[in-house]
Amino acid sequence: MRELSLHVLDVAENALEAGASRIQIRIDESAEADLLRVEIADNGRGMSKELVRNVLDPFYTTRKTRHVGLGLPLFRDAARRCDGDLVLRSEPRKGTVVNATFRLSHIDRAPLGDMPSALMALLLSEHPVDVAYHHRVGVHEFQLDTAEIRKELGGVPLNHPRIRDWIFKELREGEAGLYSSVSGSVSVSVEPSGTE
Repeated sequence: MRELSLHVLDVAENALEAGASRIQIRIDESAEADLLRVEIADNGRGMSKELVRNVLDPFYTTRKTRHVGLGLPLFRDAARRCDGDLVLRSEPRKGTVVNATFRLSHIDRAPLGDMPSALMALLLSEHPVDVAYHHRVGVHEFQLDTAEIRKELGGVPLNHPRIRDWIFKELREGEAGLYSSVSGSVSVSVEPSGTE
């Protein structure tokens, strides 16, 4: 895949298929440590130890829509090509955590890509899900948690056109702010104001 955001989306879609109602996505970029870490954790049905071993085999899948399960093996290979690795932890009925690391400066590391669009694809899927997103670049941070937004909105759904557009705008601006900040710490707390 050309962008890491597509790997994140693939893992998160697997979490939805496993019945997750909450997905936590954390991205940490540290130029000082020359490290990019991507972690996706879910509260889905989890996997047995045997299944954890099998899902990293590209010719194994539990899906009925395709005959091979290339998502995690490709993600792992992308990390390994960049002096990193992918670690998968899972426990039945408790969920799954996928943690991928990359050498940030590695010439072969794919760009992070369009995380706002990947997150919106999750939020607008047919499966109701809350996403807690945290992205840190050095000392700059952006966070968004749809559970908090839902609480503020009462019964208004996240796919309401004005809410959907507002969330997408917040994601775009939050991500852009991480890379345009020059000094100091940026911590963005998202509260849905003016959405009435």
